[in-house]
Amino acid sequence: MYSNYQGYLSTELTNIQEAGLYKRERIIVNPQQARIKISSGQEVLNFCANNYLGLSNNSSLINAAKKALDERGFGMSSVRFICGTQDLHLELERKISEFFGTEDAILYAACFDANGGVFEPLLSEEDAIISDSLNHASIIDGVRLCKAQRYRYANADMDELENCLKVAQAQRFRLIVTDGVFSMDGNVAPLDKIYQLAEKYNAMIMVDESHSAGVVGETGRGTTELYNLRGKVEIITGTLGKAFGGAIGGFTTGKKEIIDMLRQRSRPYLFSNSIPPMVAAAGIEMFNMMSKTNELQDKLHSNTAYFLGKMKDAGFDIKPTRSAICAVMLYDARLSQEFAAKMLEEGIYVIGFYFPVVPKDQARIRVQISAGHEPEHIDKCVDAFIKVGKELGVIS
Repeated sequence: MYSNYQGYLSTELTNIQEAGLYKRERIIVNPQQARIKISSGQEVLNFCANNYLGLSNNSSLINAAKKALDERGFGMSSVRFICGTQDLHLELERKISEFFGTEDAILYAACFDANGGVFEPLLSEEDAIISDSLNHASIIDGVRLCKAQRYRYANADMDELENCLKVAQAQRFRLIVTDGVFSMDGNVAPLDKIYQLAEKYNAMIMVDESHSAGVVGETGRGTTELYNLRGKVEIITGTLGKAFGGAIGGFTTGKKEIIDMLRQRSRPYLFSNSIPPMVAAAGIEMFNMMSKTNELQDKLHSNTAYFLGKMKDAGFDIKPTRSAICAVMLYDARLSQEFAAKMLEEGIYVIGFYFPVVPKDQARIRVQISAGHEPEHIDKCVDAFIKVGKELGVIS
């Protein structure tokens, strides 16, 4: 059988390559930071990492992880409810709850698991999930695992959301689900308006803060802080793998009873190993750091404003953003690949995104700003964009 299947796969892979859509991985040979070295020997500036606060190579987090490695071992070799819970896991969950102003929290191996394991234990065919059309793939997959009635509204379209809520009055419980920051566009969900509609139509809210935690809001506490809704949203999911140090680990935080039910029935939690003690210890240290100063958030916001201003002045088409994600629109998939390749030649590491990661004819370079970037890094990036943009006829 495999010989036939192998031929099918080879043909499909060839088609992907000929369409200019084949994804090749570039190999980094030093720590994740603003300036990195790739396997070719070239040193480049990284503008495509989720390292929003520049913490992926932070010495305080590294030292906390080393200490835990010496004192608590390498891994737990168990799920949480058997023998996989250390005090470090409980302390990190408490820190997450404090940070977001919620009642309790539960850790997962990744936010993909948190989103994959949140719906099925909480909702049934009697209930409704109302989801933004641009929600992350992990939310989409999680919804597929649940028997609840499914509704979908256009990205941040409150009229469509209200229509869905009206129809969903036929169901018992209603849960509105949205990304806090939409990862490909960088726009922030209108959580204030979503909350008003949830109040009006008796619905709950879930927000995935993966790209907004550490980034959005005056102190980086996400969209609930931005809209003065801390503690008022029933469910928040997020990751330790982006702004919060860039390792692994996801979480769900929110109402106490919801978290308790997830501990009892959420399959990714019940059947996956605990996160390593060193990751938990580094996470605790990270939240301790963020409780003392807003220096990194302030620098990130300043860097983002500086980059956007220079790029718009140069004539680039950038989607509206209130996050550290800046989508430089090119529309054509092949052009996005060629543009990214030429940027690498200029010493700037960015990636072209195209279908199926984004809708057809919506290809772009997604630039991600970090507190680890300095003004001279941003200047070099913008200069490269201008040079390549003129070469490829994107700007005049």
